[in-house]
Amino acid sequence: MPDRTSRVPVRIDPRGPRFAAALTTLVLLLVLATGSGVLLAAQAVVFALGAILGLRWSPYGWLYRRLVRPRLGPPRELEDERPPRFAQAVGLGFAVVGAAGYLSGATWLGIAASAAALAAAFLNAAFGYCLGCELYLVAVRGRARLSHG
Repeated sequence: MPDRTSRVPVRIDPRGPRFAAALTTLVLLLVLATGSGVLLAAQAVVFALGAILGLRWSPYGWLYRRLVRPRLGPPRELEDERPPRFAQAVGLGFAVVGAAGYLSGATWLGIAASAAALAAAFLNAAFGYCLGCELYLVAVRGRARLSHG
């Protein structure tokens, strides 16, 4: 079995995750406006596909590649897919907790988790600042420090 650390990371157009964050922002605003645990669960599926299979398998990634990317020039540079994938996993965690809150009657939990995910999605969509990506970098640095001990 090949060593996972020796694989070349997938490189992506950094505008794709920002587009996905804009769509996620709209979905989470709708979740907060309606209190829909089902809609938040659907967003959790979107997060799961991006986190587990890769951003190209996310519905928002597909929309970006099919509808938006062809209308843009090429990106100035490509970025490593791993930090945005980690961010999708973080979003998945918040969406699962929030959906469980809404669907179990703990509306306060649904609101809190949705609002936290909304804040992160909005920061990425509006300013290009990915909180989950920054968490990924902190985790990688921490793991490196622990292994060098």
